Amino acid sequence: MAGSPDHDDHDDDRYENLTWSGFGEAVKDLASVIAGSGYQADIILAIARGGLVPAGALGYLLSVKNTFAMNVEYYTGVNERLNMPVILPPYLDLMGLEDQQLLVVDDVADTGHTLDMVQQFCAPKVREVRTAVLYYKPHSVIRPDYVWRDSERWILFPWASENPIAQPKDGSAAVAEK
Repeated sequence: MAGSPDHDDHDDDRYENLTWSGFGEAVKDLASVIAGSGYQADIILAIARGGLVPAGALGYLLSVKNTFAMNVEYYTGVNERLNMPVILPPYLDLMGLEDQQLLVVDDVADTGHTLDMVQQFCAPKVREVRTAVLYYKPHSVIRPDYVWRDSERWILFPWASENPIAQPKDGSAAVAEK
């Protein structure tokens, strides 16, 4: 993937390499923590793109069929980001969900700005918002309600650590996931 480390560098101590089988165990552990807390989400909201895979898996594991996605752009490359996260269309409509409990899911709370922005966007529109991530970094501006693992390293997720097969429609270079 453009902007991501070479595949040969994935064993470097600067990176944490989550495999597909490791992801399976991670998401089961995270689901167990969420279920054990007694929180029962009515809706799972994935922060796209990184949160799509974890949110889908958590939806199955927590028996939540109502899943949505919110597109947010922040990272433009490895350790390269916009000044602030930007919500992209199509925009999420939360009308009529005032009595619902929402679980916002992302892959990592790195700076935490994206997760914080989405939580603040959703909070006035639903009964309760909680957040869940696979990884939390100590410098994040927000501590998610549910975390599988803390790490200070760059996370290589199995769905985002390989070079893309197709180029973006606009012809620009592919952008690395957080």
